[in-house]
Amino acid sequence: MEPDESGEAKPTLTRRGALVGIGAVGAIAAVDVGGFAYAGGWLRPDALTPSRFADRFEYVAGRHDGFRRNHAKGLSATGTFVSTGAAAAICRAAVFQPGRVPLIGRFSLGGGLPDQPDKPDTVRGLGLLLDANGQQWRTAMINIPVFTDSTPQGFYERLLASKPLPDTGKADPQKLAAFLASHPETAAAMKIIRQSPPSAGFADSTFRGLNAFYFTNSAGASVPVRWSAVPVDAPAAAAVPSGPGKDYLFEDLIRAVAQRPLNWRLVITVGEPGDPTNDATKPWPESRRTVEAGTITISAVQTEEAGNARDINFDPLVLPDGITASDDPLPAARSAVYARSFTRRATEPKSPSEVNVGRVLK
Repeated sequence: MEPDESGEAKPTLTRRGALVGIGAVGAIAAVDVGGFAYAGGWLRPDALTPSRFADRFEYVAGRHDGFRRNHAKGLSATGTFVSTGAAAAICRAAVFQPGRVPLIGRFSLGGGLPDQPDKPDTVRGLGLLLDANGQQWRTAMINIPVFTDSTPQGFYERLLASKPLPDTGKADPQKLAAFLASHPETAAAMKIIRQSPPSAGFADSTFRGLNAFYFTNSAGASVPVRWSAVPVDAPAAAAVPSGPGKDYLFEDLIRAVAQRPLNWRLVITVGEPGDPTNDATKPWPESRRTVEAGTITISAVQTEEAGNARDINFDPLVLPDGITASDDPLPAARSAVYARSFTRRATEPKSPSEVNVGRVLK
Protein backbone atom coordinates (compact mmCIF):
# COMPACT_ATOMS: atom_id res chain seq x y z
CA MET A 1 0.00 0.00 0.00
CA GLU A 2 0.96 3.41 -0.49
CA PRO A 3 -0.75 6.02 1.77
CA ASP A 4 -0.32 8.69 1.17
CA GLU A 5 -1.46 22.47 -7.90
CA SER A 6 -2.32 24.89 -8.60
CA GLY A 7 -3.45 24.44 -12.16
CA GLU A 8 -5.12 21.13 -11.43
CA ALA A 9 -8.60 20.77 -12.88
CA LYS A 10 -11.44 20.03 -10.52
CA PRO A 11 -12.90 16.57 -10.93
CA THR A 12 -16.59 15.86 -11.01
CA LEU A 13 -17.62 15.36 -7.39
CA THR A 14 -18.45 11.74 -6.69
CA ARG A 15 -18.55 9.71 -3.51
CA ARG A 16 -15.08 8.45 -4.31
CA GLY A 17 -13.88 11.96 -4.98
CA ALA A 18 -15.43 13.24 -1.78
CA LEU A 19 -13.68 10.49 0.13
CA VAL A 20 -10.28 12.05 -0.38
CA GLY A 21 -11.62 15.52 0.21
CA ILE A 22 -9.32 17.15 -2.33
CA GLY A 23 -11.40 17.88 -5.42
CA ALA A 24 -9.03 20.84 -5.71
CA VAL A 25 -5.61 19.59 -4.73
CA GLY A 26 -4.42 21.13 -1.48
CA ALA A 27 -7.76 21.20 0.30
CA ILE A 28 -7.94 19.12 3.45
CA ALA A 29 -9.92 15.89 3.55
CA ALA A 30 -12.71 16.32 6.04
CA VAL A 31 -14.86 13.20 5.87
CA ASP A 32 -15.09 10.15 8.05
CA VAL A 33 -13.92 7.27 5.89
CA GLY A 34 -14.85 4.55 8.36
CA GLY A 35 -18.39 4.18 7.07
CA PHE A 36 -17.22 3.86 3.48
CA ALA A 37 -14.61 1.28 4.38
CA TYR A 38 -17.17 -0.74 6.33
CA ALA A 39 -19.50 -0.66 3.34
CA GLY A 40 -16.61 -1.89 1.21
CA GLY A 41 -16.56 -5.03 3.33
CA TRP A 42 -12.96 -4.95 4.47
CA LEU A 43 -13.41 -4.16 8.13
CA ARG A 44 -15.75 -4.90 11.00
CA PRO A 45 -16.48 -2.78 14.07
CA ASP A 46 -14.47 -5.21 16.19
CA ALA A 47 -11.54 -5.43 13.76
CA LEU A 48 -9.72 -2.87 11.65
CA THR A 49 -10.43 0.82 11.19
CA PRO A 50 -8.54 3.30 9.00
CA SER A 51 -7.15 4.99 12.12
CA ARG A 52 -5.88 1.74 13.58
CA PHE A 53 -4.26 0.90 10.27
CA ALA A 54 -2.50 4.29 10.17
CA ASP A 55 -1.48 3.78 13.80
CA ARG A 56 0.15 0.50 12.82
CA PHE A 57 2.34 2.19 10.22
CA GLU A 58 3.44 4.64 12.91
CA TYR A 59 4.12 1.79 15.32
CA VAL A 60 6.39 0.06 12.81
CA ALA A 61 8.25 3.10 11.39
CA GLY A 62 7.75 5.69 14.08
CA ARG A 63 5.82 8.92 13.70
CA HIS A 64 7.11 11.42 11.16
CA ASP A 65 4.82 14.45 11.13
CA GLY A 66 3.77 15.78 7.75
CA PHE A 67 4.80 12.67 5.83
CA ARG A 68 2.79 9.82 4.36
CA ARG A 69 2.45 6.86 6.67
CA ASN A 70 3.70 4.59 3.89
CA HIS A 71 5.89 5.42 0.90
CA ALA A 72 7.06 8.39 2.93
CA LYS A 73 10.24 9.06 0.94
CA GLY A 74 9.42 10.48 -2.46
CA LEU A 75 9.91 12.89 -5.33
CA SER A 76 7.24 14.79 -7.26
CA ALA A 77 7.01 14.68 -11.05
CA THR A 78 5.09 16.18 -13.96
CA GLY A 79 4.56 15.10 -17.54
CA THR A 80 1.98 13.89 -20.03
CA PHE A 81 0.12 10.82 -21.19
CA VAL A 82 -0.37 10.40 -24.94
CA SER A 83 -3.09 7.89 -25.77
CA THR A 84 -2.88 5.70 -28.85
CA GLY A 85 -6.67 5.36 -28.84
CA ALA A 86 -6.36 1.57 -28.80
CA ALA A 87 -7.79 1.21 -25.28
CA ALA A 88 -10.95 3.11 -26.28
CA ALA A 89 -12.29 -0.18 -27.68
CA ILE A 90 -12.49 -1.59 -24.15
CA CYS A 91 -12.89 1.57 -22.05
CA ARG A 92 -14.94 4.71 -22.62
CA ALA A 93 -12.86 6.85 -20.20
CA ALA A 94 -11.85 10.14 -21.81
CA VAL A 95 -8.19 9.50 -20.97
CA PHE A 96 -8.10 6.72 -23.57
CA GLN A 97 -9.37 8.82 -26.45
CA PRO A 98 -6.55 9.72 -28.86
CA GLY A 99 -4.67 12.74 -27.60
CA ARG A 100 -2.50 14.17 -24.85
CA VAL A 101 -3.42 14.82 -21.21
CA PRO A 102 -1.34 16.27 -18.36
CA LEU A 103 -0.22 14.16 -15.44
CA ILE A 104 1.20 14.66 -11.98
CA GLY A 105 3.32 11.84 -10.61
CA ARG A 106 5.27 10.75 -7.57
CA PHE A 107 8.18 8.34 -7.29
CA SER A 108 8.62 6.74 -3.88
CA LEU A 109 10.07 3.98 -1.76
CA GLY A 110 7.89 1.72 0.36
CA GLY A 111 7.99 2.15 4.12
CA GLY A 112 7.23 4.88 6.61
CA LEU A 113 10.74 6.35 6.98
CA PRO A 114 11.06 9.62 4.99
CA ASP A 115 14.85 9.59 5.29
CA GLN A 116 15.57 5.87 4.84
CA PRO A 117 18.69 4.93 2.85
CA ASP A 118 17.94 3.83 -0.72
CA LYS A 119 18.28 0.08 -1.18
CA PRO A 120 17.83 -1.90 -4.40
CA ASP A 121 15.31 -4.33 -2.91
CA THR A 122 13.02 -1.74 -1.30
CA VAL A 123 9.68 -1.57 -3.12
CA ARG A 124 9.55 1.35 -5.55
CA GLY A 125 6.34 3.18 -6.32
CA LEU A 126 4.96 5.39 -9.07
CA GLY A 127 1.73 7.25 -8.39
CA LEU A 128 -0.06 9.02 -11.24
CA LEU A 129 -2.91 11.50 -11.50
CA LEU A 130 -4.17 11.90 -15.07
CA ASP A 131 -6.81 14.50 -15.86
CA ALA A 132 -8.83 14.27 -19.08
CA ASN A 133 -11.69 16.71 -19.57
CA GLY A 134 -12.09 17.17 -15.82
CA GLN A 135 -12.23 13.43 -15.12
CA GLN A 136 -9.38 12.22 -12.94
CA TRP A 137 -7.78 8.81 -12.87
CA ARG A 138 -5.44 8.15 -9.96
CA THR A 139 -3.34 5.03 -9.71
CA ALA A 140 -0.50 3.92 -7.46
CA MET A 141 1.75 1.26 -8.97
CA ILE A 142 4.75 -0.64 -7.59
CA ASN A 143 7.67 -2.53 -9.12
CA ILE A 144 6.88 -6.07 -7.98
CA PRO A 145 4.97 -8.68 -10.04
CA VAL A 146 2.33 -9.54 -7.43
CA PHE A 147 1.21 -8.06 -4.13
CA THR A 148 2.25 -9.70 -0.89
CA ASP A 149 -1.22 -9.91 0.66
CA SER A 150 -4.69 -10.81 -0.55
CA THR A 151 -6.67 -9.05 2.20
CA PRO A 152 -6.32 -5.93 4.37
CA GLN A 153 -6.27 -8.16 7.47
CA GLY A 154 -3.32 -10.09 6.06
CA PHE A 155 -1.46 -6.87 5.28
CA TYR A 156 -2.09 -5.60 8.81
CA GLU A 157 -0.83 -8.83 10.38
CA ARG A 158 2.27 -8.81 8.17
CA LEU A 159 3.08 -5.31 9.40
CA LEU A 160 3.06 -6.63 12.94
CA ALA A 161 5.18 -9.65 12.08
CA SER A 162 7.69 -7.58 10.10
CA LYS A 163 8.43 -4.91 12.70
CA PRO A 164 12.24 -4.64 12.97
CA LEU A 165 13.83 -5.65 16.26
CA PRO A 166 15.87 -2.87 17.91
CA ASP A 167 19.04 -4.97 18.20
CA THR A 168 19.13 -6.43 14.68
CA GLY A 169 17.06 -4.05 12.56
CA LYS A 170 15.34 -7.10 11.11
CA ALA A 171 12.03 -8.82 11.77
CA ASP A 172 11.73 -11.45 14.45
CA PRO A 173 12.28 -14.65 12.43
CA GLN A 174 9.90 -16.67 14.61
CA LYS A 175 7.06 -14.16 14.24
CA LEU A 176 7.62 -13.90 10.51
CA ALA A 177 7.74 -17.68 10.10
CA ALA A 178 4.52 -18.06 12.07
CA PHE A 179 2.85 -15.41 9.91
CA LEU A 180 3.92 -17.09 6.66
CA ALA A 181 2.77 -20.48 7.94
CA SER A 182 -0.71 -19.07 8.51
CA HIS A 183 -0.73 -17.10 5.24
CA PRO A 184 0.36 -19.46 2.44
CA GLU A 185 -0.81 -16.93 -0.15
CA THR A 186 1.83 -14.47 1.08
CA ALA A 187 4.52 -17.16 1.13
CA ALA A 188 3.66 -18.02 -2.49
CA ALA A 189 3.66 -14.35 -3.51
CA MET A 190 7.05 -13.74 -1.90
CA LYS A 191 8.47 -16.67 -3.86
CA ILE A 192 7.27 -15.06 -7.11
CA ILE A 193 8.73 -11.72 -6.05
CA ARG A 194 12.12 -13.27 -5.26
CA GLN A 195 12.20 -14.74 -8.76
CA SER A 196 11.85 -11.23 -10.25
CA PRO A 197 14.87 -9.24 -9.05
CA PRO A 198 14.52 -5.44 -9.18
CA SER A 199 16.05 -3.35 -11.96
CA ALA A 200 18.89 -0.93 -11.32
CA GLY A 201 16.78 2.16 -10.68
CA PHE A 202 13.50 4.02 -11.09
CA ALA A 203 13.99 4.82 -14.77
CA ASP A 204 14.20 1.18 -15.87
CA SER A 205 11.56 -0.18 -13.47
CA THR A 206 8.29 -1.69 -14.64
CA PHE A 207 5.53 -0.42 -12.37
CA ARG A 208 2.37 -2.48 -12.00
CA GLY A 209 -1.14 -1.78 -10.80
CA LEU A 210 -1.59 -5.15 -9.12
CA ASN A 211 -5.30 -4.92 -8.32
CA ALA A 212 -7.93 -5.85 -10.88
CA PHE A 213 -10.46 -3.28 -12.11
CA TYR A 214 -13.16 -3.34 -14.77
CA PHE A 215 -13.08 -1.36 -18.00
CA THR A 216 -16.43 -0.63 -19.69
CA ASN A 217 -16.65 0.58 -23.28
CA SER A 218 -19.19 2.81 -25.00
CA ALA A 219 -21.36 -0.21 -25.80
CA GLY A 220 -21.57 -1.19 -22.13
CA ALA A 221 -19.34 -4.26 -22.37
CA SER A 222 -17.03 -4.79 -19.39
CA VAL A 223 -13.78 -6.71 -19.05
CA PRO A 224 -11.46 -7.25 -16.07
CA VAL A 225 -8.06 -5.60 -16.43
CA ARG A 226 -4.75 -4.95 -14.76
CA TRP A 227 -2.22 -2.40 -16.00
CA SER A 228 1.49 -1.73 -15.98
CA ALA A 229 3.97 0.97 -16.98
CA VAL A 230 6.83 -0.57 -18.97
CA PRO A 231 10.01 1.51 -19.50
CA VAL A 232 10.93 2.64 -23.01
CA ASP A 233 14.57 3.25 -23.91
CA ALA A 234 15.53 3.59 -20.27
CA PRO A 235 18.96 5.14 -19.76
CA ALA A 236 21.72 2.72 -18.87
CA ALA A 237 22.17 2.75 -15.13
CA ALA A 238 25.61 3.31 -13.71
CA ALA A 239 27.07 0.53 -11.61
CA VAL A 240 26.10 0.91 -8.00
CA PRO A 241 29.21 1.89 -6.05
CA SER A 242 30.36 -0.20 -3.10
CA GLY A 243 29.19 2.52 -0.77
CA PRO A 244 26.26 4.14 -2.61
CA GLY A 245 24.96 7.45 -1.35
CA LYS A 246 21.95 7.46 0.91
CA ASP A 247 19.68 8.79 -1.85
CA TYR A 248 21.37 7.26 -4.91
CA LEU A 249 18.18 5.87 -6.50
CA PHE A 250 16.50 9.26 -6.43
CA GLU A 251 19.68 11.12 -7.42
CA ASP A 252 20.09 8.88 -10.48
CA LEU A 253 16.46 9.59 -11.42
CA ILE A 254 16.93 13.34 -11.03
CA ARG A 255 20.01 13.33 -13.26
CA ALA A 256 18.32 11.12 -15.86
CA VAL A 257 15.27 13.39 -16.18
CA ALA A 258 17.55 16.44 -16.37
CA GLN A 259 19.12 14.93 -19.50
CA ARG A 260 15.91 13.94 -21.29
CA PRO A 261 12.28 12.95 -20.62
CA LEU A 262 11.67 9.40 -19.47
CA ASN A 263 8.96 7.26 -21.09
CA TRP A 264 6.89 4.25 -20.09
CA ARG A 265 4.35 2.32 -22.20
CA LEU A 266 0.98 1.97 -20.47
CA VAL A 267 0.02 -1.65 -21.11
CA ILE A 268 -3.45 -2.95 -20.28
CA THR A 269 -3.76 -6.69 -19.62
CA VAL A 270 -7.24 -8.08 -20.29
CA GLY A 271 -8.39 -10.92 -18.05
CA GLU A 272 -10.37 -13.95 -19.07
CA PRO A 273 -13.00 -16.01 -17.22
CA GLY A 274 -11.38 -17.75 -14.29
CA ASP A 275 -8.63 -15.17 -13.79
CA PRO A 276 -8.73 -14.00 -10.16
CA THR A 277 -10.01 -10.46 -9.75
CA ASN A 278 -10.15 -10.57 -5.95
CA ASP A 279 -6.59 -11.68 -5.15
CA ALA A 280 -3.58 -9.52 -6.02
CA THR A 281 -1.14 -12.23 -4.86
CA LYS A 282 -1.97 -14.33 -7.91
CA PRO A 283 -0.58 -13.43 -11.34
CA TRP A 284 -2.58 -13.76 -14.51
CA PRO A 285 -1.17 -15.99 -17.28
CA GLU A 286 1.42 -14.25 -19.44
CA SER A 287 -0.58 -15.32 -22.49
CA ARG A 288 -3.38 -12.84 -21.75
CA ARG A 289 -4.19 -10.24 -24.39
CA THR A 290 -2.59 -6.84 -23.90
CA VAL A 291 -3.49 -3.41 -25.26
CA GLU A 292 -0.91 -0.67 -25.83
CA ALA A 293 -2.84 2.25 -24.36
CA GLY A 294 -0.25 4.99 -24.80
CA THR A 295 2.92 6.57 -23.49
CA ILE A 296 3.57 8.03 -20.05
CA THR A 297 6.24 10.73 -20.23
CA ILE A 298 7.93 12.22 -17.16
CA SER A 299 9.48 15.51 -18.26
CA ALA A 300 10.42 17.01 -14.90
CA VAL A 301 10.85 16.08 -11.24
CA GLN A 302 10.52 18.40 -8.27
CA THR A 303 11.45 18.44 -4.61
CA GLU A 304 8.28 17.71 -2.65
CA GLU A 305 6.72 20.91 -1.40
CA ALA A 306 3.37 22.63 -1.14
CA GLY A 307 1.51 22.68 -4.45
CA ASN A 308 2.89 19.56 -6.11
CA ALA A 309 2.45 15.80 -5.69
CA ARG A 310 3.31 16.12 -2.00
CA ASP A 311 -0.29 17.23 -1.46
CA ILE A 312 -1.97 14.60 -3.64
CA ASN A 313 -3.64 11.51 -2.27
CA PHE A 314 -3.22 8.79 -4.91
CA ASP A 315 -6.52 7.18 -3.96
CA PRO A 316 -7.11 4.12 -6.20
CA LEU A 317 -10.86 4.70 -6.18
CA VAL A 318 -10.70 8.11 -7.82
CA LEU A 319 -11.74 6.75 -11.21
CA PRO A 320 -13.19 8.25 -14.39
CA ASP A 321 -16.38 7.07 -16.03
CA GLY A 322 -15.55 3.74 -17.66
CA ILE A 323 -13.34 2.33 -14.89
CA THR A 324 -14.80 0.62 -11.81
CA ALA A 325 -13.44 -1.39 -8.91
CA SER A 326 -13.57 -5.18 -8.94
CA ASP A 327 -14.24 -7.51 -6.01
CA ASP A 328 -10.63 -7.13 -4.82
CA PRO A 329 -10.88 -5.97 -1.17
CA LEU A 330 -7.60 -4.03 -1.18
CA PRO A 331 -8.51 -0.85 -3.12
CA ALA A 332 -11.36 0.04 -0.74
CA ALA A 333 -9.02 -0.45 2.22
CA ARG A 334 -6.27 1.56 0.57
CA SER A 335 -8.72 4.33 -0.23
CA ALA A 336 -9.84 4.59 3.39
CA VAL A 337 -6.36 4.38 4.91
CA TYR A 338 -4.90 6.83 2.39
CA ALA A 339 -7.59 9.33 3.36
CA ARG A 340 -6.89 8.87 7.06
CA SER A 341 -3.16 9.31 6.44
CA PHE A 342 -3.87 12.44 4.39
CA THR A 343 -5.99 14.07 7.07
CA ARG A 344 -3.24 13.50 9.61
CA ARG A 345 -0.30 14.77 7.61
CA ALA A 346 -2.22 17.75 6.19
CA THR A 347 -2.53 19.28 9.67
CA GLU A 348 0.99 18.46 10.89
CA PRO A 349 4.20 20.50 10.63
CA LYS A 350 6.58 18.99 8.10
CA SER A 351 10.33 19.04 7.90
CA PRO A 352 12.04 19.32 4.49
CA SER A 353 12.05 16.21 2.33
CA GLU A 354 15.20 14.12 2.20
CA VAL A 355 15.40 14.26 -1.61
CA ASN A 356 16.23 17.74 -2.96
CA VAL A 357 16.45 18.30 -6.71
CA GLY A 358 18.36 21.56 -6.47
CA ARG A 359 21.01 20.05 -4.27
CA VAL A 360 21.59 17.19 -6.73
CA LEU A 361 21.81 19.43 -9.82
CA LYS A 362 23.82 22.28 -8.36
